[in-house]
Amino acid sequence: MAAKPGPGHERMPMVISAAGDEEAGLMSSVCGTLLTGISYLLFLLTFPFSLFMTLKVVNEYERAVLFRLGRIVEGGPKGPGIFFILPCIDTFVKIDMRTVSFDVPPQEVLSKDSVTVTVDAVVYYRVSNPVVSVTNVANSNHSTKLLAQTTLRNVLGTKSLSEMLTDREGISRYMQETLDVATDPWGVKVERVEVKDVRLPNQLQRAMAAEAEASRDARAKVIAAEGEQNAARAYKEAADVMAEEPGALQLRYLQTLNTISAEKQSTIIFPLPMNTIGMNMGQDFRNM
Repeated sequence: MAAKPGPGHERMPMVISAAGDEEAGLMSSVCGTLLTGISYLLFLLTFPFSLFMTLKVVNEYERAVLFRLGRIVEGGPKGPGIFFILPCIDTFVKIDMRTVSFDVPPQEVLSKDSVTVTVDAVVYYRVSNPVVSVTNVANSNHSTKLLAQTTLRNVLGTKSLSEMLTDREGISRYMQETLDVATDPWGVKVERVEVKDVRLPNQLQRAMAAEAEASRDARAKVIAAEGEQNAARAYKEAADVMAEEPGALQLRYLQTLNTISAEKQSTIIFPLPMNTIGMNMGQDFRNM
């Protein structure tokens, strides 16, 4: 009958693995030191011609992430200006630190109220951490563009059509915050997002235009009716005033005659009330 292994047998593979890792790390350190020494020796033997291969320049808006034997060199990114690399064992990657803008291709989005619209946007971003943008993501620019397209569809899918048309600033700000949080592990800072255009289907545009025109016509009719009501009330008040003072009507006729004569018409037909004429004729007969 086979004996049951004790606790010491279970720990043995872990101890062997740890010892193997330490041995591999020691060997890698020794090889790295040896290769670094050989690189320095090669630089000295070929000096000053080796300066043309070991001195590099990065612009003011660039940074260089330096790798030595596959590991990032301590001290962070290099630049701007001149920096030194060792021949054969050092490599570097240049990162542009300027703000980059790109257009998000038009995306067909189904809104919250089941309306299909086509929306495009523009995104402004920059690299905030060159080391992270090189080590954590294969292509930070391409990844940011793909993420912006997905975020645009996801955000607008939770909005109604009226919100898309009236709250573009709020949607842009929410997209910017969402993209900034998602791209922070990539060393990318999203500075601004703007929704450029919301294109509606032609049939929906015609329906909305007809609805707006009908609404305008209804408001115009209400305003005209209110004007007629106010005018009728004003006429009633004027008639009450004239009824109290008979001479007011005669003054109104004279004012109307003055207004008509200013238009330089050749013929003016001006009616007079019979009671006024009769009253004037009666006064003439009494005076005679």
